[in-house]
Amino acid sequence: MMPQEQYTHHRSTMPGSEGPQVYKVGIYGWRKRCLYFFVLLLMILILVNLAMTIWILKVMNFTIDGMGNLRITEKGLKLEGDSEFLQPLYAKEIQSRPGNALYFKSARNVTVNILNDQTKVLTQLITGPKSVEAYGKKFEVKTVSGKLLFSADDNEVVVGAERLRVLGAEGTVFPKSIETPNVRADPFKELRLESPTRSLVMEAPKGVEINAEAGNMEATCRTELRLESKDGEIKLDAAKIKLPRLPHGSYTPTGTRQKVFEICVCANGRLFLSQAGAGSTCQINTSVCL
Repeated sequence: MMPQEQYTHHRSTMPGSEGPQVYKVGIYGWRKRCLYFFVLLLMILILVNLAMTIWILKVMNFTIDGMGNLRITEKGLKLEGDSEFLQPLYAKEIQSRPGNALYFKSARNVTVNILNDQTKVLTQLITGPKSVEAYGKKFEVKTVSGKLLFSADDNEVVVGAERLRVLGAEGTVFPKSIETPNVRADPFKELRLESPTRSLVMEAPKGVEINAEAGNMEATCRTELRLESKDGEIKLDAAKIKLPRLPHGSYTPTGTRQKVFEICVCANGRLFLSQAGAGSTCQINTSVCL
């Protein structure tokens, strides 16, 4: 039992009194038992809390330098191993360890935003399961030395490489005009310039040169093929020039039939063949020009 404080109170010193009376002050009965129970429960809670704190510190690997794979260094935070971020990550710089690659993985897409002071998106890069999209005023690809390889903006697309190769089986489709100093195919492969539904125009202020060093050159059209020189001349320089489908003038039965013909030109520029004779026979076959 708890010590009891006893107070002696002398009511009266008058004769006939029964002596001093003692008053007991303290906690007794069920109150005392409840107090013991709450003290014991508080001690248990303190021990459980202390054990849980020690367990959490051990599981999370808390140290003086950081927590788990997260280390606090002079330059910032150092994270080792794989990490998962459930909320947006804001950082000034993210880099991998020297000699190791840096990987970004996502179940849907990875988005990189460049913001200004007013938190307005200036540049955005979105890599999704089906496409890679980049939004910005200008897109550039450069070499390590700083040479421009590719550039694109609202006005133009610039290819700065020395050679642009198109490996597609169907070639390349340009809905509008292109400007280039040289168009050529790979060695031992054909080069074809084709316009299925519209016209094909090649222009140059100092001339257009078409050269096939190890093969043939063909120009095919459905209706008309025109070779026009406004201020100069059209020169066909070859050991043999064949025009196999020129129309023939009417045959004259006089004399023996020869296999020698002369080329005649109509006033409208049309060419035709006429059987050669002692003199010119073009006047005889003027009906071809009609």
